[in-house]
Amino acid sequence: MGPLTWAGAAAAIAAAAGVAWIGRGLPPRPVTAAIVSAAHAAESAAPIYYRDPDGKPLYSATPKQTPDGRDYLPVAADDDAGAGEPERSTDISVPAAKGERKIKYYRNPMGLPDTSPVPKKDSMGMDYIAVYDGEDSDDGSISLSSGKIQRTGVKSEAAQMRRIRTLVRAPGTIQLDERRVSVIAMRAESYVQGVADVTTGSRVTKGQPLMEIYSPAISSAAAEYVATITSKAIAGIEPYGRGSRQRLTNLDVPEPVIAEMEKSRTVPIAIQWLSPRDGIVLQRAAIEGMRAQPGDVLFRIADVSTVWALVDVAERDLGSIVVGQKVTVHARSYPGHSFSGQISVIYPQVNKETRTARVRIELQNADLALLPDMYVDAEIDTGSAAPVLAVADNSILDTGSRQTVLLDRGNGRFEPREVKLGRRGEGYVEIRDGIAAGDAVVTSATFLIDAESNLKAAIKGFADAAAAPSATAEGETAGGGRP
Repeated sequence: MGPLTWAGAAAAIAAAAGVAWIGRGLPPRPVTAAIVSAAHAAESAAPIYYRDPDGKPLYSATPKQTPDGRDYLPVAADDDAGAGEPERSTDISVPAAKGERKIKYYRNPMGLPDTSPVPKKDSMGMDYIAVYDGEDSDDGSISLSSGKIQRTGVKSEAAQMRRIRTLVRAPGTIQLDERRVSVIAMRAESYVQGVADVTTGSRVTKGQPLMEIYSPAISSAAAEYVATITSKAIAGIEPYGRGSRQRLTNLDVPEPVIAEMEKSRTVPIAIQWLSPRDGIVLQRAAIEGMRAQPGDVLFRIADVSTVWALVDVAERDLGSIVVGQKVTVHARSYPGHSFSGQISVIYPQVNKETRTARVRIELQNADLALLPDMYVDAEIDTGSAAPVLAVADNSILDTGSRQTVLLDRGNGRFEPREVKLGRRGEGYVEIRDGIAAGDAVVTSATFLIDAESNLKAAIKGFADAAAAPSATAEGETAGGGRP
């Protein structure tokens, strides 16, 4: 039914109503307003265009369907007129009736810092947006409409007590424990008469024979000691025997060899040299028939059942590192396998090129999987077992000199609050001061709310600056001008 048809029907109804009034003896009421209202309602109900049912920016002047067969939604004139209205705050302090709200000023529709005390249009013909009382509060909070909150995806989460597990990650290498390395060096001129079937990399045990040594100095000391303990004149005099035995000890003759001399009462031509500890042969310099001078290293053996992980910790993390903290070490050679240890030493020096400090971690290596100079990655747990007040890490607005969170006060109102931060870890940050447990903190869209707050603050500043000259001019006019 077209607009003219609706207008005709409205006129007929109005005429009938007039006849009814006349029939009762009353003067007829004017029917012009009824005709206009009916015509306006008819025009408002008729769709002026059609829009996509999913809210996409797709429109059509005629009825249309989406590719999946759904009809476009009709948009009437009244609906279209209300679509461009500015969003209103959902603050409960604002009266619901539009006529009861007082307009403070009009702001630029494009967000520019330009205001006007009266309605106006911008350079593109767009109407300035009215700002009412209560939409820009003086308590530092910011109000948003429910529609804007929904579109921007604002979410809040209560601050609560939780344990923050902070991991400091640092790379490093495996090194030998300096206290578990032994060398076999002769203290007198000697000759190597034979070498056991031991090579570099072989695993040896404590007391295992490594080589046979002939040394004139050792043989002379051994003969003197045997003569002392077998002599009938001085065998019972302890100082004589103790002095001869100490001479063999000073020449580093193994203790089992000396005990064998005391038992057999004979002087061996060649001395069997034994391994001083369990470990791996790192170096073998002994060759059968060679002559060894005093100080020459013939074997180097290391116990690798306990090794060190020397890792480089960044300077910024040194404040949270202490001796005794538990560490988990991952070797790049064994994906998925970890080794447990603890910090034993923090070296008192920072590398000036890399700005890192070296930390020593002791690791048990019973299966000998960790080898010297192997690359590892350490994870140091610096968190405390005590729970602390924490919020999501992405809820912090950090300007560098100050840190702020947005508290959700409900009804679309948000309040910025400066906080003091502590440790960070696993997506959360400790709050040492500023808020209490249970406070609702905005965790998403914080930057959008912050931008809205800054925009409103700027607009308000321009509005106050524009209102001040007007108030001054009115005062001068009322007072008759300046003297």
